Amino acid sequence: MSRLREQFKVGEVFTYFVRIFKKPKPGAPSNFNIRAMHTINKISILMFIICLLVMTYRAFIR
Repeated sequence: MSRLREQFKVGEVFTYFVRIFKKPKPGAPSNFNIRAMHTINKISILMFIICLLVMTYRAFIR
């Protein structure tokens, strides 16, 4: 049972969501490729969350 519980830990996912939307550290390397990658990640995360909300809304309406 503990192995199953370990597979469904979502705490790390939420910490990633919080961490990805923070300002970058002043000493962190920053070039165009890294900034573009992080921007695309932010857009895809937001789209995923919006899609989950829409799917949940549609599931309860029907």
